[in-house]
Amino acid sequence: MFEVPNKVIAIVGPTGTGKSDLGLNLVEALAKRGEKAEIVNIDSMQFYRGMDIGTAKLSVEERRGISHHLLDWLEIRDESTAAEYQAVARPVIEELQGRGVTPILVGGSMLYIAAVLNNFEFPARDEALRAQLEADLIEVGSREMHNRLAALDAIAASRIDSQNGRRIVRAIEIVTITGEPFAAALPDVPGEWQPSVQIGLKAEREVLVPRLQQRANNMWERGLLDEVEALIPLGVREGKTSSRAIGYAQALAQLDGKLTRDEAVEQTALLTSRYARRQMSWFRRDSRINWLPFDQENLLESALALVN
Repeated sequence: MFEVPNKVIAIVGPTGTGKSDLGLNLVEALAKRGEKAEIVNIDSMQFYRGMDIGTAKLSVEERRGISHHLLDWLEIRDESTAAEYQAVARPVIEELQGRGVTPILVGGSMLYIAAVLNNFEFPARDEALRAQLEADLIEVGSREMHNRLAALDAIAASRIDSQNGRRIVRAIEIVTITGEPFAAALPDVPGEWQPSVQIGLKAEREVLVPRLQQRANNMWERGLLDEVEALIPLGVREGKTSSRAIGYAQALAQLDGKLTRDEAVEQTALLTSRYARRQMSWFRRDSRINWLPFDQENLLESALALVN
């Protein structure tokens, strides 16, 4: 509960649970009470200009005239990092608060949410070490690098997907630079950067998995393949982050003849389901999150009760 209208609200949870819709509904409900609120995107793939269908980014019309911040602020070749997001998002949040506007953060990118809401510093980078680790990743693959991380920091390895080469490399880099476990840089419940109300949307897996399968089908029906093909001249293949995004990597593989359409859709659905499971595993560790069933009838009313 809070008394001022510009305290940070965050709507989090696994993909496919309707976080964007709740964010919009909450802004409108607060407006009826005379309180201003705007959306701050915290989905790391929606940062990219041109990545729309595969990220379920709301169109301008779907945003209902509500201001959204930190959508489309990166070019397709740019690398996205939680440390950079922390540096960019906090001034946006403070500017909104300075105007008496409640920032409503919406998204499911776990590390980015932790970066902006929690009070911790990111370890320094070592470009030479990073280059070597990235070369090793190309040479031996993500599974072998994951094994290397497990030998250095078993806890970190258990929290990072063995296919996520980028995060594996960063974890090894941090452990090597600091001499401390990667998990030590990201405590389960660190201190808050500033007070916030976190609303989590949850769904049973037997309900969520079919939704994610349908979501993957819809991506292709809505033209994801054409979207990705149009992004190739802009550098999506070279983008360290964008080229590995779920759905986009599979669409590229289909365009290259490595996957059939059905295989690309099925792989996208499977990887999205695994990602949703990791999201819930991450978020469950944070006791500050107020969980609500994504499909309950009085969802908006329950969310409003949390922020009153």
